[in-house]
Amino acid sequence: MPLSFLDAAPLIAAILVAAVAFAACTLILQTLVRSGLAWRLATDIPNERSLHERPTPRVGGWGIVPVAVIAILATAPSMWLVAACAVFLAAVSQIDDRRGLPARARFAAHLVAVVIVIVAHPADVPWWALAVVGFLMLWLVNLYNFMDGSDGLAGGMALFGFGGYAIAALAGPASDRPLGLASAGIAGAAAGFLTLNFHPARIFLGDAGSIPLGFLAGALGYWGWQRGVWPVWFPALVFSPFIGDASVTLLRRLARGEKFWQAHREHYYQRMVRLGMGHALTALVWYLLMLAGIILANWALRFSFMGQWIAVAGWAAVVVAAGAAVDVHWRRHETRHPEQS
Repeated sequence: MPLSFLDAAPLIAAILVAAVAFAACTLILQTLVRSGLAWRLATDIPNERSLHERPTPRVGGWGIVPVAVIAILATAPSMWLVAACAVFLAAVSQIDDRRGLPARARFAAHLVAVVIVIVAHPADVPWWALAVVGFLMLWLVNLYNFMDGSDGLAGGMALFGFGGYAIAALAGPASDRPLGLASAGIAGAAAGFLTLNFHPARIFLGDAGSIPLGFLAGALGYWGWQRGVWPVWFPALVFSPFIGDASVTLLRRLARGEKFWQAHREHYYQRMVRLGMGHALTALVWYLLMLAGIILANWALRFSFMGQWIAVAGWAAVVVAAGAAVDVHWRRHETRHPEQS
C-alpha cells in the first residue's frame, strides 16, 4: 500500500527506529574496521571463483545481527524466539566463517531454527502446508548466503525487502505495527552495513550476517502470514529477484550433477558483473527490480484474491524475462570470450 495509507505516528516511529538502527550498525562496523579487529574476526581470501581481488573482512553480521535483534526485542517482544534463533544461527555461522563447518552441520542448524519457529507458532493450516512453508523458509536461509557475492547486493536486498515488510505491516491495524517497526529496524541496520559494503566494499556480510538475514526474511514473512498481516505470496514476491536467481542456478547445477553448495560464479548477478556491468551498476539494477516488485506487492494487497495471483504470475514473468535477457548476453559473451567462461 502507498505511504499515504499510513498514519503519521507509526510512520514517524518506523523512521526513528530505522535511523537509530542505521546509526548503531554503522558505529559498530566503523569501529571494527578502524580498530583492525575486523580482520581478526573473519577475513575473506579471494579464490578463482571470487569476484573480488583483495582480502576483505567478513564482519557485516557483527553489526547487523545485534542491532536487528535489539530492534526486534524492543519493538516486537512477542517475537523473542525469532530473535533468539537469529542469534543462534549467527553464532554457528561465525564458527563457519572462522574455521569452516561441514555442510550437514550448517544445514542442521538452519533446520533447527526454522522448525522451532514453526512448532512454537503454528499456522492454522494442514501439516503439509506447514511443511511446504518450512521448506521455503529453509531455502530462503540458504539462498541469502548464495546471493552474498557482490558489493552491495545482499545488503541492498535486506534494505528493500524488510522495508517492504515494514510498509505493509504499518499500513494495517495497530496490532500489525510491532512487526512493521521490527522490519524497519532490520532495514535500518542493513542501510548502515551498506555504508561500508557498497562498491568498493570495505567489508563483506559473511555467513554470520547472511544466514541470520535469510532466516529473518523467512521468519518475519511467516510471522506476518501466520497472523494474517499478508497472504502467503507476499514474502515471496518481495524477495522474488533473490529467490529466482538462486533457484534457477541451483536447478541448473543439480541437473549437471554438481554440488550446489560449493562456490561458483554462475548466478545471474555474478554474470552481470563479469559481463562488464561492474558491482555498482549490477547492484543498482537489482535494487530497481526489487523496488518494482515491492511496490507491486504492496499495491496487490488491495486486489481481489484472483487479482493478487494474477499480479504474482505477471511479476514472475517479468523476473523470468530479466533472467532470459542475462542468459542471451552471457551466451554471446561465451562465444566471443570462451577463455573467460
